Amino acid sequence: MKSVWRRALTPPQPPEPPATTPPARSTALDSSEVASVVEAALYQDGVRVSSPATLAETYRELRDQPSGMAWIGLARPTEAELLSLAAEFDLHPLAVEDAMEAHQRPKLERYGDTLFVVLRAARYLDAPEEVDFGELHVFVGPDFVITVRHGAAPDLSAVRQRMEESPELLKLGPEAVLYAILDAVVDGYEPVVVGVQNDIDEIETEVFRGDPEVSRRIYELSREMVEFQRATRPLVGMLHGLMAGFSKYGTDEELQRYLRDVADHVTHTSERVDGFRQALTEILTVNTTLVTQQQNAEMRALAEAGFEQNEEIKKISSWAAILFAPTLVGTIYGMNFKHMPELHWVLGYPFAIALMGIVCTSLYVIFKRRDWL
Repeated sequence: MKSVWRRALTPPQPPEPPATTPPARSTALDSSEVASVVEAALYQDGVRVSSPATLAETYRELRDQPSGMAWIGLARPTEAELLSLAAEFDLHPLAVEDAMEAHQRPKLERYGDTLFVVLRAARYLDAPEEVDFGELHVFVGPDFVITVRHGAAPDLSAVRQRMEESPELLKLGPEAVLYAILDAVVDGYEPVVVGVQNDIDEIETEVFRGDPEVSRRIYELSREMVEFQRATRPLVGMLHGLMAGFSKYGTDEELQRYLRDVADHVTHTSERVDGFRQALTEILTVNTTLVTQQQNAEMRALAEAGFEQNEEIKKISSWAAILFAPTLVGTIYGMNFKHMPELHWVLGYPFAIALMGIVCTSLYVIFKRRDWL
């Protein structure tokens, strides 16, 4: 039988929003969005008890509920908002600086009682057939979870909804929320893997079909796989680091099982991405070989055509030389000068004809021996 944790993380079929849960605002970003606080909520024993509209209101209500937990979701927050969160929850300045600047590699750092996690989410865009990467920063403390999202992925509203539908898991606290977010990010890699695999299959077909644009597509996909590798490979070490702290931080046994499952998925995905990079390298090598072979074939065809032209030119030149000899003799004796030798010689005409024949025959023999004819 499935564990309670796994049931909670499996999207319901068909999905139905809980009747008692206030609808979460969409996390989709667009150019018209002004507020960076996507959603803030307070939880008591795994149940949402309030949905503050502002950060100040969230702080005030959390102070009034010492046993509660705040889950604050932000998208591209301002510096003032991050500094406000840092002052309220005692966030480390280095972690806050990373969250402001973004463009960080996946990592996990512990500052006292607060965990700071950087994740790189990914999604596959079908229309342009490319991979879009987003960045997610997560602050996890004793009574709070703060997510700072840079980019459209991942969709944390679905994570929040599934967790709220399982209060027995949500009441495990911020650590359970962190692991649920990790699961969502890692699960989001699977459609990307499928999309990239389809792209590689198409590229292989294009390579052997001789598509001239395939080299550019291989290069662009290779760059995306480099980014994908940077997103997945550090996660393996991060998750093993979390697992190493199970005993020290008293992690719930169900969460331990879940984290091991996430680590297995990350390892599998990382291996697939490594395989994609190797496959693309091999495909690029094959494509280069095929292009070189095609160029060699074209050069060979040009060389053969040039050789045939040379042979024709030899023949034409040979016959031109042979025909030039009698023409020269005939032209000289056709000038009809009065004092020209042999004009009144009885044997002059047979001599001229014989001379023409001898010269033509000699030239023919010479050209024939040289394979010009």
